Amino acid sequence: MKCRNGRGAVLAIAIAAALTGLAACTSSESSDKPEGERRTRSASHAALRLAERSTDRAESARIRSTTVMGTELSLKADGVLGWGKGLTGTLTITYTGGTTAETMRGLGITSMEARYLSDAYYAHMGDTFAKKAGGKHWIKYAYDDLADLGGGATFGDQMRNTTPNQSVRLLLDSEDVREVGEEKVDGRATTHYSGTVDVGEVADARLRKQLQEAGVTTETVDIWVDDQDLLVKKVEKGRTATGELTQTAYYSDYGVRVSVREPPAGDTEDFRILMERQGGSAS
Repeated sequence: MKCRNGRGAVLAIAIAAALTGLAACTSSESSDKPEGERRTRSASHAALRLAERSTDRAESARIRSTTVMGTELSLKADGVLGWGKGLTGTLTITYTGGTTAETMRGLGITSMEARYLSDAYYAHMGDTFAKKAGGKHWIKYAYDDLADLGGGATFGDQMRNTTPNQSVRLLLDSEDVREVGEEKVDGRATTHYSGTVDVGEVADARLRKQLQEAGVTTETVDIWVDDQDLLVKKVEKGRTATGELTQTAYYSDYGVRVSVREPPAGDTEDFRILMERQGGSAS
């Protein structure tokens, strides 16, 4: 994702990064593969289609992840997310390194709560911010406003449409996807699949556009699926316009109840209004 300068934009991208481990794509290999290899790939695709559907139908999960975006940002996230009727949920995000984390520390923030609702996400900024914002602790980022951050219209779409099975869908477009073998993850028996993806060959047009606008150039995707055809772990490694990107995520408690409330209006500042008040714009 690209982002113009500005603390508000930096903050937005730091929160978005907890969800969107975007990456993709080295060049795919040609299709003239040996027959045995084509059969192996076909069998892997069949298993991945089951995982894509099962993970989508679960509609919620407990998630913990780590994300590293070159020297720009590293963070950890932990919480519960639902995707049955748009993205909803709550994550605790801890900034662990990088230039963006230094900017965050300048705002008095090392970790925060982020709440995701159907039309916007909210970031709890803490007391240091509140002292400069009329006592308000939360910033509201409307998804429709996020295009102004310099990441294009798909920035908001990324927030609305992020689901665990995106990684599975990417592997379905891989020409070299393969079953690595049986492995234990957090004590659960899983099957490990791995592959590379060519962004230009991603079938999902919206996802392909997101990846391209993120400046992605290369990626590998690894996922681990349990005997219920549910995603247990994913690792995405790639290169974007801003450097190396790695995101590792673990998923558990599928179907968990997700309950999230909009923060009190009297304790919330709208991001766009905040920028206008400071004599700038949302970008």
